[in-house]
Amino acid sequence: MPSLFTMKDDSAFPAPNAVYNWRIYALALSASMGSAMFGYDSAFIGGAITLPSFVSRFGLGDSSSELSAALSANIVSTFQAGCFFGAIFISYLVEKFGRKFPLLMCGLIYNVGSVIQVASTGSIGMIYAGRALTGLAVGASTLVVPQYISECSPPAIRGRLIGIFEIVLSFSQIVGFWVNYGVNQNISGNSDAQWRIPFALQLIPGSFLIAFMLTQPESPRWLIKAGKTDEAIKSLCKIRRLPLEDDYIAWEVSAVKEQLNHESESGANRSLRGKFKEMLEKGNRERLILGMSLMLLQNLSGINALNYYSPTIFKSIGFSGVSVGLLATGVFGIVKALATLVYMCFGIDKLGRRRSLLIGSTGALVAMFYLGGYSKVSGSFNHTVVQDGGAYVAIIMIYVFSVFYAMSWNGIPWIFCAEVFPTGVRSWLAQFIIVYSTPYMMKNITYGTFIFFGTSLVVGILVVFLFVPETRGFSLEEMDILFSIRGLAANQRKKADDTIASQRAAENVVDIKDTEYS
Repeated sequence: MPSLFTMKDDSAFPAPNAVYNWRIYALALSASMGSAMFGYDSAFIGGAITLPSFVSRFGLGDSSSELSAALSANIVSTFQAGCFFGAIFISYLVEKFGRKFPLLMCGLIYNVGSVIQVASTGSIGMIYAGRALTGLAVGASTLVVPQYISECSPPAIRGRLIGIFEIVLSFSQIVGFWVNYGVNQNISGNSDAQWRIPFALQLIPGSFLIAFMLTQPESPRWLIKAGKTDEAIKSLCKIRRLPLEDDYIAWEVSAVKEQLNHESESGANRSLRGKFKEMLEKGNRERLILGMSLMLLQNLSGINALNYYSPTIFKSIGFSGVSVGLLATGVFGIVKALATLVYMCFGIDKLGRRRSLLIGSTGALVAMFYLGGYSKVSGSFNHTVVQDGGAYVAIIMIYVFSVFYAMSWNGIPWIFCAEVFPTGVRSWLAQFIIVYSTPYMMKNITYGTFIFFGTSLVVGILVVFLFVPETRGFSLEEMDILFSIRGLAANQRKKADDTIASQRAAENVVDIKDTEYS
């Protein structure tokens, strides 16, 4: 009986329908509780630090605007600094202990950091310490989660499964946005419960990550690399819902072993200095630069400014008041999450990575340039403006930005990096810079903040058009072929398809495309 999740598979060895089953989706969802930690934290903190009870308890209302901007930047960016170091330190643990145990540790550390923040009675130092720990856990988990899902996924739905990472992130952001609105509306600003509840809710995604990952297997690819092939085969059979003797299981194990042997011959087991040297070799160098560039451009698109400081940004286009800012922010979260859900379910593995980035960037930059132009013409950064048609179009443009961002920079950089060269450090350094700089940018260069983000999207279009090849449908082992081809990105995929088709023919592997159109 065909699976409800049956997919067209153009990979080197087409998978049986049974592979596309509920277990692989449950695995992706369980691991993506790590992105729920990230999503909730990135959404709630910007609104939480504007709540009257938090401002009063931590003395933000008694500070000058310059000092207040500095405190806001420190509270938010301490988390990003933790993320940066978490992404660095986790690399050793995932190689030595696999993917599952480090994810369990991430959930535990995240919960400890959350407790420290909730326990603060006015000490900003405890907030900083707790934020650093939660950041450490989130930075580590966002490196491991896409890698773990990617290693467990069939090629035909790998984009969709890694996309669950972004779907969960977006819906957890909705919770973070609306929790702030709810406590502001229903709990007195004189009660510490008003700010403690949003901070305490961080414990939920951290606990879910621990509970759900206890039910999931280790990455088969890591098990094979660790010499535990029998355990890897059992893990694959469970995830794929195939019997031990199925040819697809044998092919998958063989393909992973072949790739690992190639990596070993290329120096994957070298010293740390040797690995750095290997990263700069031809083939790897291009992937590293592309991965870092995409993650940098993701942050330069302006999304983290909206995530962390959205109440301030809505105020900058004329919508003042804590409740109004939090309400508009909550709607922004819903629009972004729904757009992400629809696209990751129905678009990512059909439209592809490259085309999605080009279309999404074009729509997003139009929105950013309008916001910059409106802010300049209306003077909304300098005084309260009349909420006329231009102001309401500005609000719509924020939501337009969220839709186009959702189909492009929201998830594709994570998918691309997990597919071709999993490196997490580059993302968090960029986020630290953006979230630390945004309060000062909003205060000092005002409307130029939006122009800066719009210009970054123009750069993104150029980078994608010239250098980012389409990776949809390739197995992790076939990426080496794709990136060994010289030339512009538009031609790389076609040449790689031709090369792989020739290899399949030589190995007497039936090519599905040829069968369909012959």
